[in-house]
Amino acid sequence: MVQKSSFGSTVLSKQRSERRISVRLPLRVRGRDSRGVAFEEETSSENLCRNGAAFVTRFDVALGSDLEIRIPFSHYASRRLESDFATQGRVVHVGSSDEGGERLVGVQFTGPRFQRVFRSESAA
Repeated sequence: MVQKSSFGSTVLSKQRSERRISVRLPLRVRGRDSRGVAFEEETSSENLCRNGAAFVTRFDVALGSDLEIRIPFSHYASRRLESDFATQGRVVHVGSSDEGGERLVGVQFTGPRFQRVFRSESAA
């Protein structure tokens, strides 16, 4: 079920089962925008949990669309031996961002779940 929130964003009405942690990690997102045009973008997460992530994008993605998501660990010296995390996700939230013209997108992972644990940046 699709609902409009009081903040002008569109969400699929399904409750989140885990609390998301505010953490900025580099993301590579690939998919098709609402017109069906393929895109690939490097951005960063706004928040993350095992089952999903939120990030800002300049592309107009449709609610319910499928995206490929990769978190490259090779950027971190302590994680050079680990392979990147790659999964698929379904767009469950699209809202406006504080950044001009960009959108805040929430995805629920439909592929492998994220297994890393991070401390919230607000707790640091």
